[in-house]
Amino acid sequence: MNLKRRIKNLFLPALLPLLSLTPPAHVFAQTFTTLHAFAPTYLDAAGFYYTNIDGANPHVALILSGNTLYGAAYNGGFYGSGTVFAINTDGTNFTNLHNFARSAWVPVLSGGQAFTNSDGAMPFGQLILSGNALYGATSRGGTNGNGTVFKVNMDGTGFTNLHIFTAGDKNSISVYTNSDGAIPQTGLILSGGTLYGTTFGGGLSGNGTLFSVDTNGMGFTNLHSFAVEEGNTPQGLVVVGSTLYGLMLLGGSLGGGSLFAVSIDGSNFTSLYSFGGDLFHPLALTVSGGTLYGTAPSGGDFGHGAVFSVGTDGSGLTTLYSFMDTANPQAGVILSDNTFYGATTYNGISGQGMLYKMNKDGSDFTNLYSFTGSDGINPTTQLVLSGQTLYGTAENDGSGGRGTVFSLSLTVVQPQLTVIPSIAGIVLTWPTNATGLTLQSTPTLASPVWTTNSAVPVVVNGQNTVTNPISGAQQFYRLSQ
Repeated sequence: MNLKRRIKNLFLPALLPLLSLTPPAHVFAQTFTTLHAFAPTYLDAAGFYYTNIDGANPHVALILSGNTLYGAAYNGGFYGSGTVFAINTDGTNFTNLHNFARSAWVPVLSGGQAFTNSDGAMPFGQLILSGNALYGATSRGGTNGNGTVFKVNMDGTGFTNLHIFTAGDKNSISVYTNSDGAIPQTGLILSGGTLYGTTFGGGLSGNGTLFSVDTNGMGFTNLHSFAVEEGNTPQGLVVVGSTLYGLMLLGGSLGGGSLFAVSIDGSNFTSLYSFGGDLFHPLALTVSGGTLYGTAPSGGDFGHGAVFSVGTDGSGLTTLYSFMDTANPQAGVILSDNTFYGATTYNGISGQGMLYKMNKDGSDFTNLYSFTGSDGINPTTQLVLSGQTLYGTAENDGSGGRGTVFSLSLTVVQPQLTVIPSIAGIVLTWPTNATGLTLQSTPTLASPVWTTNSAVPVVVNGQNTVTNPISGAQQFYRLSQ
């Protein structure tokens, strides 16, 4: 009779993950979906432009409004200069909102040729949504071939160039300079009614610029021309109050890039931190509270890149996670509660890129999904999280060979602890994909003191399995992180 009473009590612990004051452990049930595969491109009649119906090689981060994702493709489209597109979150109703005009190579004053057209070519960075309009930048094209800042309504109407970057010329030391910058290659950010961005080249020293322009196209200002000693190839702007923070891919005092701050009116430019002794060539920034978070494709403990944090005053740089294999994490991380989500251009099971998550302190790194080719490869842009679903783009491959738009659904599943009496003892099982869990027990629920079960689990029929003898006092069991 005592044995029967103990077996009855032992069935109760299957519910304990729900009853315990300790937060229940969980796993992710993942569903990857290719929402859109960009069509193959073909040389047009002129034998020069690679065109298709929808765009190719998406190199602009998605933005979400309601149930619609908006993005841009770097190449392809009707004229081979790229597109702006929209697609529903379930993969339906893909719409080509704008085809950038056919471009032509024309001679420039400094020698060589510029890739020019009327509205811009090769969109880069990230779109911004404000009101009913999308804002973005093209890295090439425009009447001077140095790129544009544009606006287009969410339905594809009303395309407008807010700014066309001016022509330039080589200075006395053969560096290409101009008044406002050339070749914007990072996303815009919006503060109030003003857009802020950076250019790869041009400006007074040829090292690029920090600029602002109102959303109505008025008031373009070259806020700062980066000097040689400040670094070059600006990346990843974020805004905190009245201060802009950004990265330089190259240069700085150690040659590996730098972190800078500047007031939104262009004053008080400060180099906060120089990369090169630990991490190299930082690419993207995210801000949370008083801390900046970013990715660097080189350096870290294994030399393959890392996720890092640093204070807004440039102090306390910490490598949160170092990638062990060639990863090239170009995409910045996004933060939800205390969890970061990101993507690597390479790495993963097939070496073609992966999606990952990790805790804010760098612990519990998890490969959520590895790309293989048919689903796209080489994700390079920041992800979008809505509810429990991640959205993003892969720059290459897919069924059309020109990249994909994808989603990854992350459904939280409570792992079931099953308790089964047997002749050998009490058998406890739980799923093997519920990682990071420990089996614990206590003799009472009145004032429980949980201790770790001494037996090491073994895998039987795909389940973690522990067999405890039927002896001693009754025990209640739970899974805990």
